[in-house]
Amino acid sequence: MAEVEIKVPEIGESVTEVTLSAWLKQDGDYVEMDEEIAEFESDKATLEFPSPEAGKLIIVAEEGSDLQVGDLVCKIDTSAEKPAGGSSDQKEETKAEEKSESKEEKSTQQKADSAPAVEGKPGKVEEVTVPEIGESINEVTLVEWLVEDGDIVELDQEIAEFDSDKATLEFPAPFAGKIEIIAEPDTDLEIGALVCKIDTGFAGAGSSAKKEEAKPAAEQPKQEAKTEAAPVKENYATGHASPAAAKHMRENDVKGDQINGTGQNGRITKEDVVNFLKNGGVADAEQVVTALEQTGGSREQKREKMSRMRRTISKRLVEVKNETAMLTTFNDVNMEPILTIRSEYKKAFEEKHGIRLGFMSFFTRACAIALLKFPAVNGYIDGEEIIYNDFADISIAVSTPKGLVVPVIRNAETLSMAGIEQKVRELALKGRDGKLTMEEMTGGTFTITNGGIFGSLLSTPIINAPQSAILGMHRIEERPVVVNGEVVVKPMMYLAMSYDHRIIDGKESVTFLKTVKDLLENPERMLLGENPVDVLLGM
Repeated sequence: MAEVEIKVPEIGESVTEVTLSAWLKQDGDYVEMDEEIAEFESDKATLEFPSPEAGKLIIVAEEGSDLQVGDLVCKIDTSAEKPAGGSSDQKEETKAEEKSESKEEKSTQQKADSAPAVEGKPGKVEEVTVPEIGESINEVTLVEWLVEDGDIVELDQEIAEFDSDKATLEFPAPFAGKIEIIAEPDTDLEIGALVCKIDTGFAGAGSSAKKEEAKPAAEQPKQEAKTEAAPVKENYATGHASPAAAKHMRENDVKGDQINGTGQNGRITKEDVVNFLKNGGVADAEQVVTALEQTGGSREQKREKMSRMRRTISKRLVEVKNETAMLTTFNDVNMEPILTIRSEYKKAFEEKHGIRLGFMSFFTRACAIALLKFPAVNGYIDGEEIIYNDFADISIAVSTPKGLVVPVIRNAETLSMAGIEQKVRELALKGRDGKLTMEEMTGGTFTITNGGIFGSLLSTPIINAPQSAILGMHRIEERPVVVNGEVVVKPMMYLAMSYDHRIIDGKESVTFLKTVKDLLENPERMLLGENPVDVLLGM
């Protein structure tokens, strides 16, 4: 026997310990070289561990063990011969193929004999648990079920919505079959908690509703031409929009209380929203009459649970206020040079790059240049140490239907104006559609937030921890200013920079903001080239 010891590899300079979260193979399995055999979790990420050798696996470390870098994980018997039938995965695939062929033959025989379709029989019941979502997420909220107890669901059909502190996620069925709902809506669940069960014996049986629709008209029971509508059973679905309907409502600025849902149990469907908009965005007659009958002001109150994202935002904002020595310094900037450039070259810029030239690229580029000149503004405190970054990963605050998120533009100092604009647009669209990944929302060395798009004249933004500073943009407003001894009207914007006084001195913060102001008022200085226009247009 020739055994090779497999140990925890070097993962990164700051990672000294990992957790063996799961074995992907069983003790005694034959594994191929570079085949994934285990999963490790560090404080940074989850990593799949490939086998460095081919042979028989001898497991040493147990699942859930905390291991130091260099600890023994398993052994590989390289003298073991590969089973004649191939690896366990290949055997499973062969079995699956044989089973599939058997099913096809059986189905063909049933059709030939004109036998009735199988309704579905109880089979293996699979437990469905809350999956791993991200390294920093250990709890989610079950917002709603998209199917009902007892429904037949297809593989990968969206069955529920989870709300984490980062985003809302739609949860697909990992099996096909009949669903048994376990967890109630609006319930907080740990990762790995039981959500539902799926009886796979009913896979492909179809729902009873579909079978009723499939019946010939002659077999349907005769009804009166006009029947009384069945009473709506009120529950969590009543007045709640489906994911497709909610997206349509957000895009058209429609509120849920304007529409009566016609879906199951009063749920608002996409069709309800489409019909509402076709009607000119006018509420139905019953709602209008109800509104006219009301007299006096409303005294009703509505209580609803905070979303996980809102709870996390609240918690972090309070922590920042309590744990940092936060101050804000102000300045104003004459936006006329940037407005002139945008007016002259926006058409050529859009034709060349397929995207509009906005303000954010100028601000991002100015901040990236200034951050490399002032390392403390680009750093953060870690315990009793200061971490300095030689790159500018700039977080851009994006308002979404679920709350404020701050996706990151990595290495902004290396991007062109077009590159920045494209990245801003990509992140904004993903934020609106709830498709931002965990990686896109973590990290960042500095944040820019633009309250001006909502009309804000001046504000004191709160630092996005663990960063040390944040720049607040505001609305552009024509104001009288003195230029060369004369009072003239210029398009001005107030800038506000909040910073952690523990790491950034007052002089440094003021000088940083003044540098950003100077770059914005002289944009040719940050376009870096003999011909700034060529650099701007990427020629």
